[in-house]
Amino acid sequence: MGRMFSRVFFWALIGCLAMVFSTGAWAAPAIKIGVMAPTTGPWASEGQDMVKVIEILADGFNQKAGLTGAKIEVVVGDDGGVPKTAALAAQRLVTSGIVAVVGTYGSAVTEASQDIYDEAGVVQIATGSTSIRLSEKGLKRFFRTCPRDDEQGRVLGDKVKELGFTKPAIVHDNTSYAKGLAEESRAVMRAHGLNEVYYDAINPGERDFAVALSKIQAQNPDIIVFTGYYPEAGLILRQKKVKGWDIPMIGGDATNNRSLVDIAEASAAKGYYFVSPPGPGDMNTPEALELFKIYQEKHKGLPSSVWAVLAGDAFNVIVEAVAKVGPDSTKIADYLHSGLKDYKGLSGNISFNEKGDRIGEVYRLYKVNEKGEFVLQ
Repeated sequence: MGRMFSRVFFWALIGCLAMVFSTGAWAAPAIKIGVMAPTTGPWASEGQDMVKVIEILADGFNQKAGLTGAKIEVVVGDDGGVPKTAALAAQRLVTSGIVAVVGTYGSAVTEASQDIYDEAGVVQIATGSTSIRLSEKGLKRFFRTCPRDDEQGRVLGDKVKELGFTKPAIVHDNTSYAKGLAEESRAVMRAHGLNEVYYDAINPGERDFAVALSKIQAQNPDIIVFTGYYPEAGLILRQKKVKGWDIPMIGGDATNNRSLVDIAEASAAKGYYFVSPPGPGDMNTPEALELFKIYQEKHKGLPSSVWAVLAGDAFNVIVEAVAKVGPDSTKIADYLHSGLKDYKGLSGNISFNEKGDRIGEVYRLYKVNEKGEFVLQ
């Protein structure tokens, strides 16, 4: 009876151990990578696409091999596109055990979280935050897969000159990104002999720009240079058309979003110029094409802008760093600074300089056609 009991116990124990191993209960702890993104608020389409891209990449990686014997767990924090909310999201993320964080989109929102991540020893890779000062603070754990405003400002100012305009009206919205881009592009335009006839700010989140448009029109510019974000750009385009004022308009990369056309309507958006890194429809790296195939199958279309793709790049270089040096934030930062060279990303080769800025020129000129499509010039 005793022997029979022992045999029964032995095989029961083996069965339990088999169940433990088959369910992964004794597997290595998951490696957590954070995503801070505006999944609600005025930039929700950007944030939601960021999360969708990263979840596809994480799922694909986990299905293949995992990372150093562990699965990747994506932890999402919604910053709402608001600096105060971003600070709260960052505080929650750093206490969740993440090794690094992707995000976020807006420069002022990223700035509200930088010190929190740095003090917690967490690597942060911004994806749409192009403000110059973000990488001038000497934070060793801050990186970005997007370019900086000084590079964008140079291209924007050059394009206004190349397109033949001579009397620009410059409009920003006082955010870190928009004001910085306005100042950078103004300096370039002035160097070309193009002195602005108007320079002022609107308030982000406003819905009626009739008064601002009348003030701008009174100065008789031949182009409006708007350096803010796509929701306000779309409204300005629509209201400008309602006003019957057919003046060209050019913007920066924060207007590179399909929602711009939805807000403005195609007839009002037609002819709008913007400078931006290449959009999803113009990316042809093998890595991007593989991602877009899965994305279209799951979400019936491409990401709405380039920024979600740059979030995917940020996620991928984090995974690459962890695979090379392990889940230690200091080692990850050191590797990204000096060990990562010409990594084949979704948007092209990726390397970082000593400030954490992406190396290389990526800006191009786009124009919206009569169908509301963004056409590379």
